[in-house]
Amino acid sequence: MQYKTLGRTGLKVSVIGYGGAVLGIPYYLACEDPTDPAAQTAYTAAIERALELGINYFDTAPGYGDGLSETILGRALSSYRDSIFLASKVTYSGSSDAIQTSVEQSLRRLKTEYLDVLQFHGGYFNDHEVEGILNGGRLERLEQLREAGKVRFIGVTAEVPTGALERLLATHRFDVLQVCYNLVSLQACDHSRQCRGIVALAEQYGMGVVTMRTGTSGFLQKLLAREFGTDTAAVTRMCINYVLSTPEIDVALVGMRHRREVELNVALADQVEARYDLEELHDRFYTDSDVRQKPQ
Repeated sequence: MQYKTLGRTGLKVSVIGYGGAVLGIPYYLACEDPTDPAAQTAYTAAIERALELGINYFDTAPGYGDGLSETILGRALSSYRDSIFLASKVTYSGSSDAIQTSVEQSLRRLKTEYLDVLQFHGGYFNDHEVEGILNGGRLERLEQLREAGKVRFIGVTAEVPTGALERLLATHRFDVLQVCYNLVSLQACDHSRQCRGIVALAEQYGMGVVTMRTGTSGFLQKLLAREFGTDTAAVTRMCINYVLSTPEIDVALVGMRHRREVELNVALADQVEARYDLEELHDRFYTDSDVRQKPQ
């Protein structure tokens, strides 16, 4: 397993992170019900295999199956707490007291006394929402939880970059950004020449960067399979490898239900020689005349 430092947190994290959404949300990206005891047994085996192969960053949220994902991870990981990093989330739409209650419930389900990273569970931030976070006592409550030892670092998750999200990051009060970035959704990190966008901004601020929907949540796989009969597993590996090839990304979250998925993804993480040269990749299709006209 390859490891990186998660920004200014100093945490040495595996480049493949274990995404917990698939462990809690019924029929999410697969015809599986995570409330089925047989499914939970398979999930626990996959988590244990991930630990064996060096994955140490596990991300979940109360909203993943009304706490089910946290519960499954808590049962599987409690004996390994000192050697792993746990990240969970909290909604930013409620009161600061609701945030406190939510975090306490997450800690009980995860069987831990603290979270390594607590993130505002965001989607498409607008100015009104950011105003509530910054001036409604919500970010202050996360900071109080950190002071109390319940949280080590504070983060925020987002589906898309927005000006409001940039405003949050510019406060320098967040340690980690988790953002949607993959071969279909490149807005967060335009790497056609060099990294631009919200990922570059987060890196400038010394934040750790984690990706969600690393494998496009199955969208690209289904499209290519439908149009060209392409092997979906091969497309998934290509998607993950692209994100791993982006230097600014510290952790690529991947949802995994079964041991074989874990083994294939960890093997891909270890194949450093297979990484894409993003500059060469974007330059490959220039014509000779384009090359002559390309700015230096």
